[in-house]
Amino acid sequence: PGTWSFRWLWQRRQRAPGAERASPARDPVAVPAGAQDAGAARPNLLLLLAAAAALVSLPFWASPGVIFVACLVLVSTVFGMSWNLLFGFAGTASFGHAAFFAIGAYLSAWMLKTLPGVPFPLVLIGAAALSAVVALPVGIVALRRATGVQLAILTLALAEVLRVLISYSRSLGRDEGLSAIPRPTFAGMSLVSDTAYYFFLVGASAVVIAGLWAVIHGSYGRSLRAIRQDAQRARFLGINVDRMLLGAFILSAAAAAFAGALAAPLSQIVSPAAAAVARSTEPMLNTLLGGAHSFWGPALGAAIFAGIGYGTRTLAGLSELISGGILLAVVLLAPAGAVGLWHRAVALIRPRGRDAAPGDVVEERR
Repeated sequence: PGTWSFRWLWQRRQRAPGAERASPARDPVAVPAGAQDAGAARPNLLLLLAAAAALVSLPFWASPGVIFVACLVLVSTVFGMSWNLLFGFAGTASFGHAAFFAIGAYLSAWMLKTLPGVPFPLVLIGAAALSAVVALPVGIVALRRATGVQLAILTLALAEVLRVLISYSRSLGRDEGLSAIPRPTFAGMSLVSDTAYYFFLVGASAVVIAGLWAVIHGSYGRSLRAIRQDAQRARFLGINVDRMLLGAFILSAAAAAFAGALAAPLSQIVSPAAAAVARSTEPMLNTLLGGAHSFWGPALGAAIFAGIGYGTRTLAGLSELISGGILLAVVLLAPAGAVGLWHRAVALIRPRGRDAAPGDVVEERR
């Protein structure tokens, strides 16, 4: 189809001429040393179970400040995973991802203030749906007309336009934003307390993370990784590259808006800064620190950044310097991020040479 043709949205999967005759062999997915060991999955599972146990038991032994920081980490994790779906698995960068975060945050804040009787799950679903509707035309235009750096700058410009429009909107509070956002209720239980909202946040984040996990580790995720590795070969094999990327863009936008809708009642204030450049860089830094080609990379990066920020909260002016130094060291010394370092440590401890267990999924890291 031509540049402005829309047939690619509904055309069926077709192989390129000669694809049946050529039948090119698929390149094996590059994996790090020791990743194929069946025993390597055990430390990963133990680490995941330990993190889950820490999250569930956190309110029983941590201070309110630590609980609030953990809430921010959960929001940042969902936000970072939504961005990593595009960058780490589809090979597409968006520098204006905060626009979708702001859409979810403002819709959640506005509905909680004006329509307090609406169930909060419907608010979250509505925020994700609105962001998906906005992302559809943006993705059709952006993904068909720009790639690489051009696409990144285009999304950044769109986010800045949204931020300016919000700052001039009277119903959205102009530059001051919306404040005094009430905490919602869920299943008849009030989420006013930080502990109650924390448990709800853990459950809601787990649902979104599980959904992203299923997408990335299914056939759709494998198609995205094929597009990232070689889009031309993916087209030759019959994958509708444009439609796959558009679907990833819409899903990523919906997840980002979901994170924004969770963040609004947490901080109880939303301002145009939610769509600013600084907010867009947050998932990028978390992903780079944790590991761009790993599903759990954004989660680990968000936890590390939050721990650094909380540990250096009394050091005025040094928190950003320490965070920047650690990020620079990780990028230069460990391009695969903190997750890559973890897998290296596991590979050094455990013996090699075992076959992978059936159904094991190995993430590619460069």
